[in-house]
Amino acid sequence: MPQERTYDLVLFGATGFTGSLTAEYLARHAPPGLRWALAGRNPNKLATVRTRLTAIDSTLAELPLLTADATAPASLRAVAERARVVASTVGPYIHHGEPLVAACAAAGTDYLDITGEPEFVDLMYVRHHETAVRTGARLVHTCGFDSIPYDLGVWFTLKHLPADAPISVDGFVRAGGRFSDGTYHSALTAFSRTDETSRAAAARRAVEPRPEGRRVRTVSGRISRSPELGMWAVPLPTIDPQVVRRSAAARPEYGPDFRYRHFAAVRRLPTLLAGAAGIAAVTGLVKLPPARRWLFGRLSPGQGPSPERRARSWFQLRFLAESGGQQVRTEVAGGDPGYDETAKMLAESALCLALDDLPPTTGQVTPVTAMGDALLDRLQRAGITFRVR
Repeated sequence: MPQERTYDLVLFGATGFTGSLTAEYLARHAPPGLRWALAGRNPNKLATVRTRLTAIDSTLAELPLLTADATAPASLRAVAERARVVASTVGPYIHHGEPLVAACAAAGTDYLDITGEPEFVDLMYVRHHETAVRTGARLVHTCGFDSIPYDLGVWFTLKHLPADAPISVDGFVRAGGRFSDGTYHSALTAFSRTDETSRAAAARRAVEPRPEGRRVRTVSGRISRSPELGMWAVPLPTIDPQVVRRSAAARPEYGPDFRYRHFAAVRRLPTLLAGAAGIAAVTGLVKLPPARRWLFGRLSPGQGPSPERRARSWFQLRFLAESGGQQVRTEVAGGDPGYDETAKMLAESALCLALDDLPPTTGQVTPVTAMGDALLDRLQRAGITFRVR
């Protein structure tokens, strides 16, 4: 970790909706003495964000503002070389994210983002993991609702099971509220790039080492009725099980034979069928240029719901796990997943990397691998519930 840097933490993309929420969280919760700054391409918009932050903490009137643009690699290098940690909210990451990852990897600077795009994460591993290993940088993707609750939730669950026997975990997610416009655009981008995503995954498999003497699996499962939850379980093809699997591959605490399945929990079968039909329709339409333009135009990144609507939003994850004949049920729960809790998770992850005593890791790593118990403690203190049911 570089010590002689101007800033402990730089938030890139602070003028976007989620970025500004992350800045507000840092204004309320960053410890005194933290050397942090806002970065983005528009200095006037950055100044507007800073003005809002001074209403939270008047000492932030002189908070540094750094002009940097994802299309200007030199400006990103300047930010990376002055910071110990850079957190980015600028997506879709497959279009805008790589120059900052490259700059941080080269500079030995820790990097975080909130992407849920498998293609991007896999390509960044192939292209920049080895550089980050050499320079000592930690590249930690998926530090928002994708995939902190799942990755840390499974980690929490394992603490209540023996680790010397095969471990199986099923995760079930329910949520109420609107996902972010940035998440919507990232999802459409992923749906339109299925071939590219498959090629990126294959390229990663070709170079990524596998755990020795242990087996780690994710299994897609099938649509079924869960008697434990009293709901329908629908397999979710998101990045979250990939992140859990990579944590399991990196940590011996996941046992000699680890298996994870990932589901949405749905109360009513018609809701399940309508959702599946909608996803299938969008997946097909987004490959057609006119339909793709229309779908992307429905929501604009940088916008989001009102505080009142966010206050009514929630998420709940249930984990059903078994090892050595012992079973445990756990829960992770919080508020608005698409905005408020994502901003909280990213900010606490950035503070964790900047300030906490962590195990030595380098290269592209998962949240659990990089931060583990330190991040779990932070999230619990920040109001996200982790409990045994």
